[in-house]
Amino acid sequence: MLTAAQRTAPVGPAMKGAKVLRAQVLLDRAHFSSGEIDASYDGNLRQAIRGFQKLRQLPVTGVVDAATWAVLATDKAPVLSTYTVSAQDAAGPYVVVPASMAAKAKLGALGYANAAEALGEKFHCSPSLLRRLNPGKRLDRAGEQLTVPNVASASALPRAAKILVDQSDGTLTLLDSGGMPFAQFPASTGSAHDPLPYGQWQVKGVARNPVYQYNPKLFWDAKSGEAKAKIAAGPNNPVGVAWIEMSKEHYGIHGTPSPANIAKTQSHGCIRLTNWDVLTVAKAVLRGAVILLQE
Repeated sequence: MLTAAQRTAPVGPAMKGAKVLRAQVLLDRAHFSSGEIDASYDGNLRQAIRGFQKLRQLPVTGVVDAATWAVLATDKAPVLSTYTVSAQDAAGPYVVVPASMAAKAKLGALGYANAAEALGEKFHCSPSLLRRLNPGKRLDRAGEQLTVPNVASASALPRAAKILVDQSDGTLTLLDSGGMPFAQFPASTGSAHDPLPYGQWQVKGVARNPVYQYNPKLFWDAKSGEAKAKIAAGPNNPVGVAWIEMSKEHYGIHGTPSPANIAKTQSHGCIRLTNWDVLTVAKAVLRGAVILLQE
């Protein structure tokens, strides 16, 4: 439990703990995501804070200062909530996903490896944070009551007219018809081998739980002898739980089986978000929405 003084104390670089967790949850509910909630300040949290500060016309510092806390704290919902592990949470089915595409193609579904991973995605947090919040408890036991980040109280987003992807700060931002930003998410955005295709494109369509068609000819780092493969749908599918198709062939905005790596590792040219963030974006866009990719 944070004291009144702790609730308004700054959150900035190299910090960890309850204050950082509170900032991450409140920003997540305000739709300025820091990606995987882990109670630790990093570059994704810095960008989330900066984006929120710009929107609210606050000094843009990347630090949750008193002025930023004052705005965030208008959200009065509890930061943490209680969740009872269901029979389905406990049972799965769970399977460890193999590394190779050929082995993945043999699976009927690309589901979660374990209950900790499944619950982590459900509550937008790292499995390790769930364990720290619930010492001595079983995450895979039906009926177990867990303390979890309260991300369920976030409001629905309006329709987005434009998606802005900025490679310089590793973010994807949703804008309304007037060009005003209203939501921001950390994103992995290409690499030296597969640079982001800068310019203006459009949303061609949205697929949820997509099947992934792997073609090694499209990947510079494909292993010799690899063949095309059809990878079943699921959260650990290479493109996660949603694919937002771009008018640029072979490119899209999609989810990931590795949320901890978002904006911290490179992609093969596409725009990669956490599974929960890509679902939020998918609900906010329609075919024809503008996608602007910039350096």
